[in-house]
Amino acid sequence: MKNIKIVILAVLTTFLSIGCAEVLDTKPGNAYSDVDIFSNIELTERYVFYAYNSTENWGLNFDDWWTRRVNIENASDEAWFHFVPQNFLITRSLIAPNNMGFFRNKWRNYFSFVGVVNQFLVEIDDTPVAKTNPDEVAILKAEMLYLRANAYARLINFHGGVPIIDKPFNLNDDFVVPRDSYEDCVDFIVSDLNTAISLLPSSKMVRDGGEFGRISIGACMALKSRVLLYAASELHDPSTIPNGPLYDYTKSTKWQDAADAAMDLIETNAYSLLPISNSKEYQEMFLRPNRELILGRPYSPEFPNTPNDFNTLPDKAQSPHSSGGWGLSNPTHNFVMDFKMANGKRIDEPASGFDPNDIYANRELRFYSNINFQGASFRGDKLDYSSPGGADAKEAPGQVHFAASGYNLRKFLDESITIDAEQSPHRPYPLARYSEILLNYAEAQYHLGNEAEARLYVSRVAERVGLPAIVSSGEALLADIKYERQMELAYEGHRFFDLRRWMDDDKIAEDIQGVQWKKVDANGNLDENGTLVMTQVLIEDRSFNVANYYLPIPLNEVEKTGIAQNFGY
Repeated sequence: MKNIKIVILAVLTTFLSIGCAEVLDTKPGNAYSDVDIFSNIELTERYVFYAYNSTENWGLNFDDWWTRRVNIENASDEAWFHFVPQNFLITRSLIAPNNMGFFRNKWRNYFSFVGVVNQFLVEIDDTPVAKTNPDEVAILKAEMLYLRANAYARLINFHGGVPIIDKPFNLNDDFVVPRDSYEDCVDFIVSDLNTAISLLPSSKMVRDGGEFGRISIGACMALKSRVLLYAASELHDPSTIPNGPLYDYTKSTKWQDAADAAMDLIETNAYSLLPISNSKEYQEMFLRPNRELILGRPYSPEFPNTPNDFNTLPDKAQSPHSSGGWGLSNPTHNFVMDFKMANGKRIDEPASGFDPNDIYANRELRFYSNINFQGASFRGDKLDYSSPGGADAKEAPGQVHFAASGYNLRKFLDESITIDAEQSPHRPYPLARYSEILLNYAEAQYHLGNEAEARLYVSRVAERVGLPAIVSSGEALLADIKYERQMELAYEGHRFFDLRRWMDDDKIAEDIQGVQWKKVDANGNLDENGTLVMTQVLIEDRSFNVANYYLPIPLNEVEKTGIAQNFGY
């Protein structure tokens, strides 16, 4: 079985001190020569497999302890990282070119992998392995083109237009490379993906079994759909601020292009939504490869370790204290209260059935799949966040990483294992799912004025989890599409970018709320045998300014190369 081996080889571990110019000048070094690597198909594959480390995973970065275990959900309204919250500086408009907190290595890391890809692409065609294994090499080239496209997609989501660099630097080259326009970057990404699609044989529309986790035609089409949807969004309209070539997308066909890219993938019929009858089935859908998962990054004993120690991710990192976890990403009360009721109504709508004295009752299915809350059953025990005496309360014995918001994450967690003793056997990190493509199409069709088509496709996602079909129109329909993205793609790395591309400033700046549970006697004093009461509490006072639609360019890059800084920094 030819499992993907995402490993860091000695051949690829040595990088020069990192700047945009320096990274892209780097060559694989000290264990094998280029002749060795490109004469042996297995070594060539391992070169490519190393570059898979550029894809997203359970952690925001892989080169420091904390950001290997928490992700970008904590910089949105989805969650709050209680242990070192000050490092998500962007939530309080404190991020700066010389102080980027947990985002400090994004520029460096993505351009590092761009350099790895460029070195491969410039050398591979003239190598012995290309002559002896042409079909395999064509597939490897497609994988590398996807990985470069994905790195650039992340870079432009974070920074706007960035330098387009498609070949390694030589010693005599000018390392000062200006930023290209956002639109040119999108075109470059789409071109790489189209070329990758053309290189992959039709048998690679889906890659499963022993090839699970490797780039497929479907994965390339999914990324193309996402990139074009983002480009069409309000943030990149020339009428909004910030504007100019580094941020604008001006094509008159932008929404049609986004709709076509999504439909191209839908019409392959290669992927489908899994039928779901209850919250347990929905939760367990994320624990193994399936036909809804277009691309996932493997985390399993079947696959060698990655820079993230998968035995702690996400079960150890996100489980409640009472089951042996650290609970690092605390879902916010804001997010909890956004979940609709099981009848499809929002909690403040007439006849919703919402009970302020039992706020977790009769909520939609995904609430119970995604969130651990007071009284929920998890790994056979009832969670108790209340003081005094609760096993998940702040003062519980051995408690360090208490759930400051009153909630823990449930999505992605495998309840069948014992933390620190077992590993979940298959669980992947979702990089692209079919439900996203349906929602991409619905959103694009809405902006094209085709509301009936938009309702049809957003309803497919809503009805799969037991909600009624969407019947709204106008702005209410757009709100329903946004809701489905919020809840269907929760904690999968979308929300941070969605709120920005929609320019939903109020949501970005919304103060983060949590809940505290206490047992009190008739006089209001803590009493383990008292009445359980809930109090809403402020967790973080957030703010936003327009500069925060993008991350700044790191100060060392600006000083080193004179590259243009982003608006507002």
